[in-house]
Amino acid sequence: MHELDAEPRVFAAILRHGEYEQPADTPSAHLPYPLTPRGEAQARAAADQLFELIGQVAAAEPTARRVRIDGTIHTSRMLRAWQTGVLLAERLTARLRQSFVVSEHEALAERSLGAAANLTVAAIEAALARDPRARAPAPGWKSTPHYRLPLTGAETLMEAGERVARFIQAELDALARRASDDSLMIFVGHGGAFRHAAAHLGILELDQVRGLSMHHARPILLERRPDSRLDRIAGEWKIRSKPSR
Repeated sequence: MHELDAEPRVFAAILRHGEYEQPADTPSAHLPYPLTPRGEAQARAAADQLFELIGQVAAAEPTARRVRIDGTIHTSRMLRAWQTGVLLAERLTARLRQSFVVSEHEALAERSLGAAANLTVAAIEAALARDPRARAPAPGWKSTPHYRLPLTGAETLMEAGERVARFIQAELDALARRASDDSLMIFVGHGGAFRHAAAHLGILELDQVRGLSMHHARPILLERRPDSRLDRIAGEWKIRSKPSR
């Protein structure tokens, strides 16, 4: 049981951005489009969902102290993630009477498709078919963890996940060093990069990742243990009906 004089607990909330204007059959990656009205509503509702998860943790451990939410919300630089962070910050500011700011980071971006950014799947495969240096990608390449398009600037999903995992771990380690109260830090980013970050962080097994997604703007709560390991303690992954192409 958590003792009142114990070391402060450190939590992270990871949120996929809200629904946005994604073109059909186009990998999300670095698309520059904004949230839809529904996505904006999802982002605002995320604050209430976050408090529900914090309440679940407190109910499970009655001696738990009040959790202080860090005043910086970290987001990727994709418009949809930044907008989600801004709307969440506005709702938290109104509810807590505490100032929140949004800080953007390249490190939280979705997996890069490099020179194929913002093309449809069909267009990407057609371009590779015309390149005598390239092999045709295997079916399901878009969700294959270690596959990298043979194009300048492209990443694998696992490389993107490692980048995100390093950022989250570093920020939480820094929070743990300065925290005097139980504290929570918010990260807003992208489903693919977050799920593969979870594999690097030991939260998910890699063979679980492909069968999961993330709900739009619904937080998953993680706790940093004294050995820096992270555990999921509240919030749910979205179960895929079938692997995406």
